[in-house]
Amino acid sequence: RDMIGRRKKRCPLQHILGRQEFMGMEFMVNRHVLIPRQDTEILVEEALKLVKPGMHILDICTGSGCILLSLLKKCTELTNGKGKTDRCVVGTGTDISEEALAVAVKNAERLGVRADFIQSDLFGQVEERFDMILSNPPYIPTKVINELQDEVRLYDPYIALDGKEDGLHFYREIIHDSINYMKKDGYLMFEIGCEQGEAVTSLLKNAGYKDICVKKDLAGLDRIAAGRYNGE
Repeated sequence: RDMIGRRKKRCPLQHILGRQEFMGMEFMVNRHVLIPRQDTEILVEEALKLVKPGMHILDICTGSGCILLSLLKKCTELTNGKGKTDRCVVGTGTDISEEALAVAVKNAERLGVRADFIQSDLFGQVEERFDMILSNPPYIPTKVINELQDEVRLYDPYIALDGKEDGLHFYREIIHDSINYMKKDGYLMFEIGCEQGEAVTSLLKNAGYKDICVKKDLAGLDRIAAGRYNGE
């Protein structure tokens, strides 16, 4: 009865149960993290096409850790399937929220995945360079948030939704600073809103990224924007 009452108040089922499936794995979720969406799986799938053994990957705004941990878990499965025991890639996740990072750490333990997590406002506490930088940053324009479903508007963390005035604030910040943390020929990959492909690819181009592309989700909507930095 308590669970039905919470659902009647539009509390997401994932918060009631405390879990959500993503990439075939079960992730712990609560009010401190964005509930993983199936659309975000496209980002992991595209990253898997590019990862190579020994890569160091950074996941900015990691939240529950679903992107980074799924990628690391899948890479481990692929290498073990070929008779190898060393990890394919290593990963670091950052988030401004200490509570979100606590969830990510628990998910890493549950999945048996090794990853480092750092409390950081974007690149604020990051010191290394990476072969791949991934992010599903807040990208909802502030004025649109009140129009979202109650399950999202009332229960997902506001800081995980708010992309400021035009929804592009964090793309600008990450793209501008990323070249200082990217190895030569490294990849920068984002989840984007369905109407943000042109704007984000323009930001990547202006920052010196090459091989820029936009990938669509299963509904045929723009979902991923990516580029490669050649260090020039």
